[in-house]
Amino acid sequence: MSHAIILMNLGTPAAPTADAVRTFLREFLSDPRVVEIPAPIWKLILNLFVLPARPKRIAPAYAEIWNRGLDGEQVAGSPIAYYTRRQAEGVQQALQEVGADAAEVTVTYAMTYGEPGLSRRIADLRQRGVDSFTVIPLYPQYSATTTGAIYDQVADIMRAERNIPDIRVVHEYWHHPRYIEALANSVREHWQAHGQAEKLMMSFHGIPKANTRKGDPYYQQCCATAERLAEVLSLPRDRWEITFQSRFGKAEWLQPYTDKSLVEWGRNGVSSVDVICPAFSADCLETLEEIAVENRANFIEAGGNEYRYIPALNVREDHIAALATIALEQLPAGFLKK
Repeated sequence: MSHAIILMNLGTPAAPTADAVRTFLREFLSDPRVVEIPAPIWKLILNLFVLPARPKRIAPAYAEIWNRGLDGEQVAGSPIAYYTRRQAEGVQQALQEVGADAAEVTVTYAMTYGEPGLSRRIADLRQRGVDSFTVIPLYPQYSATTTGAIYDQVADIMRAERNIPDIRVVHEYWHHPRYIEALANSVREHWQAHGQAEKLMMSFHGIPKANTRKGDPYYQQCCATAERLAEVLSLPRDRWEITFQSRFGKAEWLQPYTDKSLVEWGRNGVSSVDVICPAFSADCLETLEEIAVENRANFIEAGGNEYRYIPALNVREDHIAALATIALEQLPAGFLKK
Protein backbone atom coordinates (compact mmCIF):
# COMPACT_ATOMS: atom_id res chain seq x y z
CA MET A 1 0.00 0.00 0.00
CA SER A 2 1.39 3.41 -0.97
CA HIS A 3 0.11 6.95 -1.29
CA ALA A 4 1.06 9.93 -3.44
CA ILE A 5 0.62 13.62 -2.71
CA ILE A 6 0.46 15.69 -5.87
CA LEU A 7 0.95 19.46 -5.68
CA MET A 8 -0.79 21.08 -8.65
CA ASN A 9 -0.21 24.48 -10.17
CA LEU A 10 -1.51 26.13 -13.33
CA GLY A 11 1.29 25.30 -15.75
CA THR A 12 3.68 27.01 -18.11
CA PRO A 13 4.80 27.04 -21.73
CA ALA A 14 7.61 24.59 -22.42
CA ALA A 15 9.83 27.41 -23.68
CA PRO A 16 9.74 31.22 -23.88
CA THR A 17 8.87 31.21 -27.59
CA ALA A 18 5.76 32.26 -29.46
CA ASP A 19 5.13 28.70 -30.66
CA ALA A 20 5.42 27.23 -27.17
CA VAL A 21 3.26 29.99 -25.69
CA ARG A 22 0.65 29.37 -28.40
CA THR A 23 0.55 25.66 -27.58
CA PHE A 24 0.11 26.42 -23.89
CA LEU A 25 -2.56 29.08 -24.43
CA ARG A 26 -4.53 26.84 -26.79
CA GLU A 27 -4.91 24.23 -24.05
CA PHE A 28 -5.42 26.75 -21.25
CA LEU A 29 -7.94 28.99 -23.01
CA SER A 30 -9.87 26.07 -24.49
CA ASP A 31 -10.92 24.94 -21.03
CA PRO A 32 -14.58 25.94 -20.49
CA ARG A 33 -13.77 26.44 -16.81
CA VAL A 34 -11.43 29.27 -17.81
CA VAL A 35 -13.53 30.93 -20.52
CA GLU A 36 -17.30 30.50 -20.23
CA ILE A 37 -18.22 32.03 -23.58
CA PRO A 38 -20.30 29.58 -25.69
CA ALA A 39 -17.82 27.18 -27.31
CA PRO A 40 -18.56 27.86 -31.02
CA ILE A 41 -18.20 31.62 -30.54
CA TRP A 42 -15.12 31.37 -28.36
CA LYS A 43 -13.44 28.90 -30.72
CA LEU A 44 -13.66 31.47 -33.51
CA ILE A 45 -12.34 34.28 -31.31
CA LEU A 46 -9.55 32.11 -29.94
CA ASN A 47 -8.31 30.84 -33.30
CA LEU A 48 -8.85 33.99 -35.36
CA PHE A 49 -7.73 36.66 -32.92
CA VAL A 50 -6.18 35.44 -29.67
CA LEU A 51 -3.80 32.68 -30.77
CA PRO A 52 -2.39 34.47 -33.83
CA ALA A 53 -1.52 37.64 -31.90
CA ARG A 54 -1.21 37.11 -28.14
CA PRO A 55 1.68 34.59 -28.09
CA LYS A 56 3.90 36.99 -30.04
CA ARG A 57 3.11 39.75 -27.53
CA ILE A 58 3.76 37.81 -24.36
CA ALA A 59 6.61 35.50 -25.42
CA PRO A 60 9.17 38.30 -24.77
CA ALA A 61 7.79 38.64 -21.23
CA TYR A 62 8.33 34.93 -20.66
CA ALA A 63 11.85 35.32 -22.05
CA GLU A 64 12.53 38.05 -19.48
CA ILE A 65 11.71 35.78 -16.54
CA TRP A 66 13.02 32.48 -17.98
CA ASN A 67 15.85 31.07 -15.86
CA ARG A 68 15.47 34.03 -13.52
CA GLY A 69 13.37 34.63 -10.45
CA LEU A 70 12.92 37.85 -8.52
CA ASP A 71 15.94 40.16 -8.41
CA GLY A 72 17.86 37.97 -10.82
CA GLU A 73 17.66 34.76 -8.73
CA GLN A 74 18.81 31.87 -10.89
CA VAL A 75 16.11 29.29 -11.50
CA ALA A 76 15.97 26.39 -13.94
CA GLY A 77 13.65 27.26 -16.81
CA SER A 78 10.16 28.48 -16.02
CA PRO A 79 9.94 29.96 -12.49
CA ILE A 80 6.52 28.45 -11.75
CA ALA A 81 7.73 24.97 -12.74
CA TYR A 82 10.98 25.42 -10.81
CA TYR A 83 9.31 26.56 -7.60
CA THR A 84 6.51 23.95 -7.80
CA ARG A 85 9.06 21.17 -8.23
CA ARG A 86 11.08 22.43 -5.27
CA GLN A 87 7.92 22.72 -3.18
CA ALA A 88 7.21 19.04 -3.82
CA GLU A 89 10.78 18.16 -2.81
CA GLY A 90 10.44 20.25 0.33
CA VAL A 91 7.16 18.66 1.35
CA GLN A 92 8.63 15.18 0.75
CA GLN A 93 11.49 15.99 3.11
CA ALA A 94 9.17 17.53 5.71
CA LEU A 95 6.95 14.45 5.74
CA GLN A 96 9.92 12.14 6.12
CA GLU A 97 11.05 14.18 9.11
CA VAL A 98 7.75 13.46 10.88
CA GLY A 99 7.75 9.75 10.11
CA ALA A 100 6.39 9.22 6.61
CA ASP A 101 8.33 6.49 4.81
CA ALA A 102 9.47 7.74 1.39
CA ALA A 103 8.81 4.26 -0.01
CA GLU A 104 5.18 4.52 1.04
CA VAL A 105 4.43 8.24 0.66
CA THR A 106 5.58 9.96 -2.53
CA VAL A 107 5.31 13.71 -3.04
CA THR A 108 5.36 14.99 -6.60
CA TYR A 109 3.78 17.70 -8.71
CA ALA A 110 1.66 18.19 -11.82
CA MET A 111 0.28 21.03 -13.90
CA THR A 112 -3.29 21.68 -14.98
CA TYR A 113 -2.05 22.71 -18.43
CA GLY A 114 1.18 21.66 -20.08
CA GLU A 115 3.56 19.13 -18.59
CA PRO A 116 3.64 17.18 -16.40
CA GLY A 117 -0.10 16.58 -16.70
CA LEU A 118 -2.17 15.03 -13.92
CA SER A 119 -3.50 12.08 -15.94
CA ARG A 120 -0.03 10.94 -17.02
CA ARG A 121 1.37 11.52 -13.54
CA ILE A 122 -1.28 9.37 -11.88
CA ALA A 123 -0.97 6.65 -14.53
CA ASP A 124 2.80 6.48 -13.96
CA LEU A 125 2.37 6.35 -10.20
CA ARG A 126 -0.23 3.58 -10.43
CA GLN A 127 2.22 1.52 -12.47
CA ARG A 128 4.65 1.92 -9.59
CA GLY A 129 2.08 0.53 -7.16
CA VAL A 130 0.57 3.73 -5.75
CA ASP A 131 -3.07 3.08 -4.93
CA SER A 132 -4.30 6.32 -3.33
CA PHE A 133 -3.72 9.99 -4.03
CA THR A 134 -4.10 13.41 -2.44
CA VAL A 135 -4.15 16.30 -4.89
CA ILE A 136 -3.34 19.68 -3.36
CA PRO A 137 -4.16 22.52 -5.77
CA LEU A 138 -1.70 25.32 -5.03
CA TYR A 139 -4.56 27.82 -5.00
CA PRO A 140 -5.35 28.84 -1.42
CA GLN A 141 -8.67 30.34 -2.54
CA TYR A 142 -11.08 28.15 -4.47
CA SER A 143 -12.32 29.22 -7.89
CA ALA A 144 -14.07 27.19 -10.55
CA THR A 145 -11.52 28.66 -13.00
CA THR A 146 -8.58 27.07 -11.17
CA THR A 147 -9.37 24.37 -8.60
CA GLY A 148 -12.60 23.53 -10.41
CA ALA A 149 -10.58 22.66 -13.51
CA ILE A 150 -8.53 20.21 -11.43
CA TYR A 151 -11.69 18.52 -10.17
CA ASP A 152 -12.72 18.11 -13.82
CA GLN A 153 -9.47 16.35 -14.62
CA VAL A 154 -9.85 14.06 -11.61
CA ALA A 155 -13.39 13.23 -12.74
CA ASP A 156 -12.13 12.44 -16.24
CA ILE A 157 -9.51 10.09 -14.80
CA MET A 158 -12.12 8.30 -12.71
CA ARG A 159 -14.57 8.08 -15.60
CA ALA A 160 -11.96 6.43 -17.80
CA GLU A 161 -11.04 3.70 -15.29
CA ARG A 162 -12.84 0.49 -14.41
CA ASN A 163 -10.82 0.18 -11.20
CA ILE A 164 -11.32 3.74 -10.02
CA PRO A 165 -8.34 5.13 -8.10
CA ASP A 166 -8.83 6.64 -4.64
CA ILE A 167 -8.25 10.36 -5.24
CA ARG A 168 -9.03 13.11 -2.77
CA VAL A 169 -8.67 16.80 -3.61
CA VAL A 170 -8.05 19.65 -1.15
CA HIS A 171 -10.78 22.15 -1.92
CA GLU A 172 -9.10 25.26 -0.45
CA TYR A 173 -6.77 26.31 2.34
CA TRP A 174 -7.06 30.10 2.54
CA HIS A 175 -8.19 29.81 6.18
CA HIS A 176 -5.39 27.49 7.30
CA PRO A 177 -3.45 29.11 10.16
CA ARG A 178 -0.09 27.94 8.81
CA TYR A 179 -0.77 29.59 5.43
CA ILE A 180 -1.78 32.89 7.04
CA GLU A 181 1.26 32.65 9.31
CA ALA A 182 3.59 32.21 6.33
CA LEU A 183 2.03 35.20 4.55
CA ALA A 184 2.37 37.36 7.66
CA ASN A 185 5.97 36.26 8.23
CA SER A 186 6.87 37.19 4.65
CA VAL A 187 5.43 40.68 5.14
CA ARG A 188 7.12 41.20 8.50
CA GLU A 189 10.49 40.12 7.14
CA HIS A 190 10.04 42.45 4.18
CA TRP A 191 9.25 45.34 6.49
CA GLN A 192 12.24 44.52 8.69
CA ALA A 193 14.54 44.60 5.66
CA HIS A 194 13.04 47.54 3.75
CA GLY A 195 10.80 49.49 6.12
CA GLN A 196 7.02 49.69 6.03
CA ALA A 197 5.34 51.45 3.11
CA GLU A 198 2.36 53.77 3.46
CA LYS A 199 0.07 51.17 1.91
CA LEU A 200 0.01 47.39 1.66
CA MET A 201 -1.74 46.24 -1.51
CA MET A 202 -2.99 42.64 -1.52
CA SER A 203 -3.34 41.86 -5.22
CA PHE A 204 -5.24 38.70 -6.12
CA HIS A 205 -5.65 37.18 -9.56
CA GLY A 206 -8.95 38.36 -11.00
CA ILE A 207 -11.88 36.44 -12.43
CA PRO A 208 -14.90 37.76 -14.35
CA LYS A 209 -17.34 39.43 -11.99
CA ALA A 210 -20.18 37.39 -13.49
CA ASN A 211 -18.57 34.25 -12.05
CA THR A 212 -19.27 35.41 -8.50
CA ARG A 213 -22.91 36.02 -9.34
CA LYS A 214 -23.08 32.40 -10.53
CA GLY A 215 -21.83 31.13 -7.17
CA ASP A 216 -18.04 31.13 -7.36
CA PRO A 217 -16.81 31.79 -3.77
CA TYR A 218 -13.43 33.17 -4.85
CA TYR A 219 -14.15 36.85 -4.18
CA GLN A 220 -15.39 36.21 -0.64
CA GLN A 221 -12.42 33.98 0.12
CA CYS A 222 -9.97 36.59 -1.17
CA CYS A 223 -11.58 39.25 1.02
CA ALA A 224 -11.48 36.94 4.04
CA THR A 225 -7.80 36.14 3.37
CA ALA A 226 -6.95 39.85 3.21
CA GLU A 227 -8.85 40.59 6.39
CA ARG A 228 -7.13 37.77 8.29
CA LEU A 229 -3.70 38.84 7.09
CA ALA A 230 -4.34 42.48 8.03
CA GLU A 231 -5.58 41.39 11.46
CA VAL A 232 -2.49 39.28 12.14
CA LEU A 233 -0.29 42.20 11.02
CA SER A 234 -2.32 44.66 13.17
CA LEU A 235 -2.80 46.87 10.12
CA PRO A 236 -5.54 49.52 10.37
CA ARG A 237 -8.04 49.47 7.51
CA ASP A 238 -6.73 52.65 5.90
CA ARG A 239 -3.25 51.11 5.49
CA TRP A 240 -4.21 48.21 3.21
CA GLU A 241 -6.38 47.42 0.20
CA ILE A 242 -7.46 44.38 -1.75
CA THR A 243 -7.23 44.56 -5.56
CA PHE A 244 -7.44 42.22 -8.54
CA GLN A 245 -5.01 41.81 -11.42
CA SER A 246 -4.54 40.00 -14.75
CA ARG A 247 -7.92 40.68 -16.34
CA PHE A 248 -8.46 39.44 -19.88
CA GLY A 249 -10.97 40.53 -22.51
CA LYS A 250 -13.65 43.23 -22.35
CA ALA A 251 -15.96 41.80 -19.67
CA GLU A 252 -16.03 43.36 -16.21
CA TRP A 253 -13.74 41.55 -13.78
CA LEU A 254 -13.47 41.74 -9.99
CA GLN A 255 -12.63 45.23 -8.80
CA PRO A 256 -10.84 47.33 -7.75
CA TYR A 257 -8.27 46.69 -10.47
CA THR A 258 -4.64 46.56 -9.37
CA ASP A 259 -3.19 48.67 -12.18
CA LYS A 260 -5.83 51.41 -11.97
CA SER A 261 -5.61 51.54 -8.17
CA LEU A 262 -1.84 52.05 -8.30
CA VAL A 263 -2.20 54.90 -10.79
CA GLU A 264 -4.87 56.48 -8.60
CA TRP A 265 -2.70 56.14 -5.50
CA GLY A 266 0.29 57.68 -7.24
CA ARG A 267 -1.77 60.63 -8.45
CA ASN A 268 -3.32 61.13 -5.02
CA GLY A 269 -0.02 61.44 -3.18
CA VAL A 270 0.66 57.91 -1.91
CA SER A 271 4.44 57.85 -1.83
CA SER A 272 5.24 54.20 -1.08
CA VAL A 273 3.53 50.86 -1.68
CA ASP A 274 4.24 47.26 -0.74
CA VAL A 275 2.46 44.69 -2.93
CA ILE A 276 1.83 41.05 -2.02
CA CYS A 277 -0.05 38.46 -4.10
CA PRO A 278 -1.60 35.99 -1.61
CA ALA A 279 -3.30 33.85 -4.28
CA PHE A 280 0.00 32.88 -5.91
CA SER A 281 1.89 30.06 -4.24
CA ALA A 282 4.83 30.48 -6.61
CA ASP A 283 6.25 33.37 -8.56
CA CYS A 284 5.35 33.34 -12.23
CA LEU A 285 4.70 35.66 -15.17
CA GLU A 286 1.85 37.44 -13.38
CA THR A 287 4.02 38.32 -10.39
CA LEU A 288 7.52 38.67 -11.79
CA GLU A 289 6.52 40.67 -14.85
CA GLU A 290 3.03 42.09 -14.39
CA ILE A 291 3.35 43.03 -10.72
CA ALA A 292 7.08 43.52 -10.17
CA VAL A 293 7.75 45.36 -13.46
CA GLU A 294 4.64 46.67 -15.25
CA ASN A 295 2.71 47.86 -12.23
CA ARG A 296 5.79 49.35 -10.63
CA ALA A 297 6.11 51.50 -13.74
CA ASN A 298 2.43 52.45 -13.50
CA PHE A 299 2.82 53.62 -9.93
CA ILE A 300 6.07 55.53 -10.44
CA GLU A 301 4.83 57.25 -13.59
CA ALA A 302 1.70 58.34 -11.74
CA GLY A 303 3.77 60.11 -9.10
CA GLY A 304 4.62 57.39 -6.61
CA ASN A 305 8.10 57.14 -5.15
CA GLU A 306 8.78 53.67 -3.70
CA TYR A 307 7.23 50.44 -4.98
CA ARG A 308 8.23 47.06 -3.57
CA TYR A 309 6.92 43.64 -4.48
CA ILE A 310 6.89 41.05 -1.68
CA PRO A 311 7.72 37.69 -3.31
CA ALA A 312 5.31 34.77 -3.38
CA LEU A 313 5.79 32.18 -0.64
CA ASN A 314 7.69 29.91 -3.06
CA VAL A 315 9.96 27.62 -1.02
CA ARG A 316 10.01 29.55 2.23
CA GLU A 317 10.46 27.16 5.14
CA ASP A 318 7.16 28.22 6.73
CA HIS A 319 5.33 27.75 3.42
CA ILE A 320 6.71 24.24 3.01
CA ALA A 321 5.66 23.56 6.60
CA ALA A 322 2.15 24.79 5.82
CA LEU A 323 1.85 22.57 2.73
CA ALA A 324 3.25 19.61 4.66
CA THR A 325 0.71 20.17 7.44
CA ILE A 326 -2.13 20.25 4.91
CA ALA A 327 -0.80 17.05 3.36
CA LEU A 328 -0.57 15.36 6.77
CA GLU A 329 -4.16 16.31 7.54
CA GLN A 330 -5.24 14.50 4.37
CA LEU A 331 -2.93 11.49 4.72
CA PRO A 332 -4.84 8.21 5.18
CA ALA A 333 -4.31 6.39 8.46
CA GLY A 334 -1.36 4.05 8.70
CA PHE A 335 1.21 5.99 6.70
CA LEU A 336 3.07 7.55 9.63
CA LYS A 337 5.47 5.57 11.79
CA LYS A 338 4.58 5.46 15.46
